[in-house]
Amino acid sequence: MSRADRLVELIAERELDQLFVSDLTNVRYLTGFTGTNGACLVGRELRIFFTDFRYTERAEREVGEEWERPEAERELVPQIAARMSGKVGFEDAKLSVRQLARLEAAVTEDVDFVPAGDLVERLRAVKEPEEIERMAAASELADDVYRWTLDRGLAGRTERDVARACEARIRELGAEPSFPPIIAAGENGALPHAEPGEREIGSGELVVFDMGAQLDGYCSDGTRTFATGEPGDEAREVYDLVLAAQLAALAAIRVGASGEEVDAVAREMIAEAGHGDHFGHGLGHGVGLEVHESPRLGITSEDELREGNAVTVEPGIYLPGRFGVRIEDLVVVTGDGYRNLSGTSKELTVVDGG
Repeated sequence: MSRADRLVELIAERELDQLFVSDLTNVRYLTGFTGTNGACLVGRELRIFFTDFRYTERAEREVGEEWERPEAERELVPQIAARMSGKVGFEDAKLSVRQLARLEAAVTEDVDFVPAGDLVERLRAVKEPEEIERMAAASELADDVYRWTLDRGLAGRTERDVARACEARIRELGAEPSFPPIIAAGENGALPHAEPGEREIGSGELVVFDMGAQLDGYCSDGTRTFATGEPGDEAREVYDLVLAAQLAALAAIRVGASGEEVDAVAREMIAEAGHGDHFGHGLGHGVGLEVHESPRLGITSEDELREGNAVTVEPGIYLPGRFGVRIEDLVVVTGDGYRNLSGTSKELTVVDGG
């Protein structure tokens, strides 16, 4: 069954006649189209892909034969609106108010527009074997970049220098960064989403290194915390606690477990050790065509893990003005637990100078 066919089943569940797909990542998932202007209209007997004249040849190469491809026009809205009928769902989290108003003004039949939520994202959350292998390749490439970076040392270099070199190396290996790398040394490590700056990495510090690659459209995401020399007893104690919490949370990954339940395993261990206030973000998130997808592992998560979900498991402890520790793996939920796509060692690695 194709992805479009599976989507039709969800459309029927919502009692819709058609679904208008405007988000480009969702368009790519359904059709394979990688251009910057495209949309789909999907129904029980309907598979229409729209793009403009700039992408005619690309669409011929990338979009499968199950999709009708009308002759490209400069203005897509009238063309799309002319094919709409009945109850038409739209991606209310992605379609702007202005875009919806243009469609409403352009329809010629009696169309009832209905917010449809994240139907395509529900499909995307369960990865197919080919998707998993692409993510595994992206993760393996990222592991290579970790090794390459550590071989060149950290101490004596600025956070920004390390980040730029990391990005350049990812591109040299044929991929793109899946997000701007986080290189956060010393007190900057206490900022979960620190931006690399001109701070020079010193010796005897912890360095939070969060990085991922995007290869063949699919992302990886992982974090390791390294030491530039002996970091001291307290830093080692915190590191060991985060690692223990991460391993315990990994052990809780299984089909049917809730995102809240898995989050609680790590969160309770950290809180019992007196650091509950120092772990302020969720335990993890889905990864795929985008680096942040469903499902989510967190305090308020209502998601239930399914076989084929790809999620990060990334507890952290952040001591303001001092240091931070985060350890993150990317794993795929399997029938008997999980498959870990992250291969870099999680034992505290002490890196010599630059």
